[in-house]
Amino acid sequence: SEKLKIGVIEADIDSDVDAHTIAKTGAKVTQLHNGGMCHLDAWRSRIGLDAIDANDLDLVIIENIGNLICPAGYDLGEAMSIMILSVPEGDDKPLKYPKMFCNVDVLIISKIDATSIFNFDFEAVEARVKALNPDIKLFFTSAVTGEGMDEWCSYLLNEVNQWNESEK
Repeated sequence: SEKLKIGVIEADIDSDVDAHTIAKTGAKVTQLHNGGMCHLDAWRSRIGLDAIDANDLDLVIIENIGNLICPAGYDLGEAMSIMILSVPEGDDKPLKYPKMFCNVDVLIISKIDATSIFNFDFEAVEARVKALNPDIKLFFTSAVTGEGMDEWCSYLLNEVNQWNESEK
């Protein structure tokens, strides 16, 4: 937030718990309730963009509904598609939901601090993901320990800066 003006479109079936948490960071945020649908579409995303006045922002993060099936089939018009896979979810998800892994530019594997509790094979998940999507970028992070966060944030900042330069 020191280097970018950030907005977040938070999508959930109900509640605004996450939006309140995000608002405490200083980012502009809006909460979209999807009426029970399992994904956002471009029309709902446009509502969110208008609500946070996205034209004044450097980066807008759209959180689609958190499953690995429905969002894979919907283009929101984003410049980059990022997926988060947590260690507790398991390294087998690319085998179960290949379309999602084929359609993202970046995969963040989160909660790496929990590997002592969960049987997560980093080499297997990376091989599975790269077989589906050879150009995907992978980041291994822990919000608890901070591991991998500097690398991820530097990459994202660089991508935003490149995008903004190309738009001039």
